Amino acid sequence: MPSRDEFRLLAATRAAGAPVPQPMFVGEAELGRPFYLMERLAGETIGRRLVRDERFAAARRVLPAQLAEALAAIHRVPLNAGSPPTDALDFLPRPAPGQPVVESELDRLDELYRQITVEPHPAFEIAFRWLRGRQPAGNDVALVHGDFRIGNVMVGEEGLRAVLDWELAHVGDPFEDLGWLCVRSWRFGMDHLPLGGIGQREELFAAYARASGRDVDPEAVRFWEVYGNLRWGVFTLVQVRSFLDGLSPSVELASIGRRTAETEWELLNLIEGKGF
Repeated sequence: MPSRDEFRLLAATRAAGAPVPQPMFVGEAELGRPFYLMERLAGETIGRRLVRDERFAAARRVLPAQLAEALAAIHRVPLNAGSPPTDALDFLPRPAPGQPVVESELDRLDELYRQITVEPHPAFEIAFRWLRGRQPAGNDVALVHGDFRIGNVMVGEEGLRAVLDWELAHVGDPFEDLGWLCVRSWRFGMDHLPLGGIGQREELFAAYARASGRDVDPEAVRFWEVYGNLRWGVFTLVQVRSFLDGLSPSVELASIGRRTAETEWELLNLIEGKGF
């Protein structure tokens, strides 16, 4: 996302009450390239520490409600000031006019998967088929963070300090963020706590309903959790492909390829109703 757009996005989400760093200055001429400055904050972002270290035990008790409140604030950000959109966030990706939100997201992910795959992944094919047959009926749209998870939030011993990493923000179904937060890969080994390794889904649903005024349909969130696991699985293929094709020597990209199987296993369990 261009610097100027991300600056505008931070300003809008902060105005809506979301815990984000204060954007301070945006420019280009000063450094010869686009940039922006934001408030400096201190805290922990490494997921395995947040879900395991004793010093964050108190934070883990309050984080489910704090994360829900942060999402409610993000989802309150005004989107449209006319038709077509003319508001400050008109740069955000969004479905084409008349296209359902869910169909738009599935089509985009399916296209990426077809472009990158060079070997069969039956679990992914099953997941795509399962999702297309169970699209939620809701037409509610909101600003979606797109990567809201443990590891992309800054936490102190008292709890949540800031929401970070806005590169994947878009207009979509607000329940997409709830499902992504519960994807297994963001539990960092604490698989008995499906809410990011820190709590239970029901805690998130209840707190989000209170903060947002939206009733949470667990089956709709299950849909988006399946979608999130499929999305991450496709992303692992994208990243390992860069290594295998010689585009990057990164060992990290190579190692991410091993996680494809994790997502396939989780998808089959979720589709069968296990673990939800």
